[in-house]
Amino acid sequence: MFNPPSAIRDPASLIPPLQEHTRILAGDIGERNVFRPGTLDAASSYIALVWRQQGYEVREQVYAVRGSRCANLEVTRPGTGNPEAFILVGAHYDSVKGSPGANDNGSGVAAMLEISRLFAGICPRVSLRFVAFVNEEPPFFFWQQMGSMVYARAARKRQDNILCMASLETIGYYSSRPGSQRYPPFFRYFFPDTGDFIGFVANLKSRKVLRQAVQAFQSHSDFPLRHVATFSFIPGIFWSDHYSFWKQGYPALMITDTAPYRYPWYHTAADTPDKVQYEPLARLTAGLFAMFAAMAGAG
Repeated sequence: MFNPPSAIRDPASLIPPLQEHTRILAGDIGERNVFRPGTLDAASSYIALVWRQQGYEVREQVYAVRGSRCANLEVTRPGTGNPEAFILVGAHYDSVKGSPGANDNGSGVAAMLEISRLFAGICPRVSLRFVAFVNEEPPFFFWQQMGSMVYARAARKRQDNILCMASLETIGYYSSRPGSQRYPPFFRYFFPDTGDFIGFVANLKSRKVLRQAVQAFQSHSDFPLRHVATFSFIPGIFWSDHYSFWKQGYPALMITDTAPYRYPWYHTAADTPDKVQYEPLARLTAGLFAMFAAMAGAG
């Protein structure tokens, strides 16, 4: 069984860096999208700087949208046993127009940056690839200029062996108040109305990797978890970068606090760093690191 580093046995140690990443992305930089190319580039530069400081070589996948330079960024922690197979952990770093995007998706990027930092110090059997995606938000979501669509198409063309793609999407808000959780139609009959859990969401073809992720997470964390594999057309189920990988036939899941079904400031100017709940985010990040390490066969 995977034995986590000592820092992960105290998830509170992750609170300061998670706060720092979120503050810089959503506070210092703020709204970041092709309508504000300067801040979009600033966010990309910050992520690349953090990864280089962690010892990674950063690769860019650059393309132009509306005259603006857009880039997906990736780094890889090579595996020692099967380096050509990898688990991909992704998070989009753009924010919707009019929002600084602290929870959506500064929280996901912050967690990804800390997970990659922790992986720099261990030896997984299969490779871990971390990707910061551009252009997830409207008007690009679901269309060909969405960053993850560009990336997933290229991955399929290269015949990349992606064992599992996990999208970290809006993961920083929790509530113990009854009635704080809403759902797409009919889901409320099967899940609680209290929004104190993290959700793992997959399509039916990704059921196997969903089960593996759930088992690995629950073996290393007591963070409340709800999970479902269901039809991809249900509202909310396909609303992030994992959808791009489903389109290319890869197994993928979304890890989310359920975003608009829970978060009061979703896609608004009030999605600021003070709204993110860093203590549960730190506990979740520790659990996700341990989960990915176990799935990757880290000793």
